[in-house]
Amino acid sequence: MLLNYWKQPIETVPVSIWDQRDATGLILAETGLRELPDAVGNLTRLSMLDLGHNALTALPASLGELVQLRDFLYLHDNQLSALPASLGRLGLLRYLNLGQNRFEELPACVCAMTGLVELRLEKNRLTALPASLAALTRLRELHLRDNRLVELPRSIGELTDLRLLDLRGNPLRHLPEGLARLPRLAKLDLRWTSPPFEAPWLAELEERGCLVYR
Repeated sequence: MLLNYWKQPIETVPVSIWDQRDATGLILAETGLRELPDAVGNLTRLSMLDLGHNALTALPASLGELVQLRDFLYLHDNQLSALPASLGRLGLLRYLNLGQNRFEELPACVCAMTGLVELRLEKNRLTALPASLAALTRLRELHLRDNRLVELPRSIGELTDLRLLDLRGNPLRHLPEGLARLPRLAKLDLRWTSPPFEAPWLAELEERGCLVYR
């Protein structure tokens, strides 16, 4: 059962929603939502949750109870700067969108979501990424456009299933050589960064046709 309140100006979630314990999907995108109640943790059968395009500044720890979330969790275009540690329990989640928020560092709980296939972090305030990013061994797409990254952790070379790495619009100074050893990398997007980088191994990526400068 899908509960769809997309673009309905509710601002405060109706209490009756939290009694729908058979719900497998909940869409609250573009509702003007400013706060998510703890009762969201009642919906333990949810496999998808869309909270995008709202005005959320924090999330309840009870979100970590939604351990069946697997399809997606949309949190983009809010005012978040942190996530509750309990979200690290969402080990089945495949798609997480944290774009257009206020994150200055990647929350540690994200690196515990080892089922992630796609992670979107565009238009935040990230200046660095943790070495623990390497725990996301199933990651295929990593979107980092328009942050404040000057470097990447060497451990990014351990993401052997990575196919797309979008670094557009970051003030990068250098890149780790491990990127050249990613066997499935099909696109490394460096547009609007600070090329050319002094790294001979980039020629290998260019020969493979996966390097985008412009």
